[in-house]
Amino acid sequence: MEQRPKKRGDRFDGYWLRDEAPALGQFMAYLMPNRADNEAHISLDVDCRPLDAFLAKKNAGRTQDKYTYFHLFLAAAVKCFVLRPRMNRFISGNRLYMRDHISVSFVVKKKFEDKAEEGLAYKRYDENDTVDTLHESIMEEIHQCRREDVLDNSTDMMTKLLRLPRWLLHIIVNILFALDRKGKVPYDLIKADPNYSSIFMTNLGSIGMDSGYHHLNNWGTNSFFAMIGKKHLAPEWHEDGTYTVRPVISLGFTLDERIGDGYYYAGTMRLFTKILENPELLELPFSTPVEY
Repeated sequence: MEQRPKKRGDRFDGYWLRDEAPALGQFMAYLMPNRADNEAHISLDVDCRPLDAFLAKKNAGRTQDKYTYFHLFLAAAVKCFVLRPRMNRFISGNRLYMRDHISVSFVVKKKFEDKAEEGLAYKRYDENDTVDTLHESIMEEIHQCRREDVLDNSTDMMTKLLRLPRWLLHIIVNILFALDRKGKVPYDLIKADPNYSSIFMTNLGSIGMDSGYHHLNNWGTNSFFAMIGKKHLAPEWHEDGTYTVRPVISLGFTLDERIGDGYYYAGTMRLFTKILENPELLELPFSTPVEY
């Protein structure tokens, strides 16, 4: 990520794009100020065959902490954010910002049981990372989150706030939203908050569900929510009108349409697809260019 001195008007997590964004993009932040009112949804079917071959190679001889589809999809998303940095923008307080880091977040179920609690995981990556460094750090985070004696920072803070009288909690939440718009929320409260991440990803396929739509939140800065569905069979049509059946995974993406246009998003989806068709690209530093 580009690093530059912070100026007046910049946030702790990003740079204010004063004159670097088109006037239309800047005006949209005033015309439609709420992130949840500016959602664009994109769906994509990913061919599992090259992914399956790559996973077989990576997991050969492994008995635990195996590579999964989740690691590949998350690594591909991070690589897209490195190579297409406008994806890492966000709007807060009617201003357009460029985030000064790339962060990912996801929910970890402590146990696959109805009553089991959930933990929130938050990690940062940069252009020097690869799928291997990402996999290692993700597995460490998952093992940490699944410890029964550990609460993540965000969950711990929410637990404490919920003990307050309801009238006081309403006041505190209103104050927090006001601070959020200015980028002034105390860092200790949000340092692991998934709503402040570049990429928020959920793996519904791990619990046997299809992907679909998930809303964005007005709290925080997250402008890219990704859903992974379960593996299933789908027809692959050929030019002569015949078809064969192939294994695919459906993905759903919800984005803030104010931070980019359809052309930029389409290019990102082409890059994402090209990476997953050639997953060996993920073994190179995320900054390695890809022709698409």
